[in-house]
Amino acid sequence: MTFVQIIEFETTHADEMDQLMEEWLAATDGKRTAVHGMMTKDRDNPTHLVNIVEFPSYAEAMRNSELPETQQISGRMQQLCSGAPRFMNLDVVRDQKM
Repeated sequence: MTFVQIIEFETTHADEMDQLMEEWLAATDGKRTAVHGMMTKDRDNPTHLVNIVEFPSYAEAMRNSELPETQQISGRMQQLCSGAPRFMNLDVVRDQKM
């Protein structure tokens, strides 16, 4: 079953967050279990960002989270946030292209 993790956070450092994502992609090449990701920004509140990450399963998401590279980059990302990020762990129950 496909699994999606939503990470919602506030930051005034969107460009630095994007750079850290590029670092993470390079550092986890061949290791990461994430299969698709999007970083989104709220049009009405540009300091409110949401990352949407797709995994083959919850187990694969947890394996990805345990990678040392993920832990290190995640810690640096949290330092750029105005508060604690909010995580939502979602099992996909319907997936439809429109």
